[in-house]
Amino acid sequence: MSRHTILTMICLLAGAGTVSAQPAATETPPPQAAPDAAAAPSHPAAMEQPEPGDHWTYEVQDEILGTLKATRTSVVTEVTAKEISTRYTFLGNTNTGSAIFDRSWNVTNRAGWRYTPHDGTGIRLPLAVGKTWTFKSNDVNSNNGASWNRSGSSKVVGQESVTTKAGTFDTFKIESSYSTRNAANPTRVTQVTFQTWYAPSIDHWVKRSFSTRVEGRLMQNDTDTLVEYGRKP
Repeated sequence: MSRHTILTMICLLAGAGTVSAQPAATETPPPQAAPDAAAAPSHPAAMEQPEPGDHWTYEVQDEILGTLKATRTSVVTEVTAKEISTRYTFLGNTNTGSAIFDRSWNVTNRAGWRYTPHDGTGIRLPLAVGKTWTFKSNDVNSNNGASWNRSGSSKVVGQESVTTKAGTFDTFKIESSYSTRNAANPTRVTQVTFQTWYAPSIDHWVKRSFSTRVEGRLMQNDTDTLVEYGRKP
């Protein structure tokens, strides 16, 4: 059950220059300032709509141990009118995975699990402070036939400016929770609470933290923080 929840949640979020006057031909041009090594890399001005090649890299922090758990990169491989297909990799690991989302970034299929209609971990446009929504799904594992019933809710609780290694972003903060129950044994319950800081400018979350309790016991408490993103040239 813990593995199901972990797989569910992995799964698998610019400026004007100035023009200076040219020096006279007889003057010695002033020395050029060295580039600031700490300056953030340039990025696309906007990524409001997904395109193949869009990518986001996150550092995953284990809040229980206080250690860096993984560095994960997700890349959009295909976009249709209804779906966004992605693949994800982990730094230092040659294994890859895939996840399919609807156009609101809810997971519909990942790691052998199918969520009908979706897992509810995405957004609900248009976003506005105070907006709420609910979701339900049936989660089925194609490998072993396990079936779980999911229900939850989300609320936009505010707007915040969030700074990470990838830059500074204007975000909507969304608080969500859901529970899953084993269809064959409804007493087996997993509860998940999570917070999402979603940045419309890059159509993705800048930060996401979540905790997972299995039958009331805390099993996982992680935070994903954006460290790099971009669009194919």
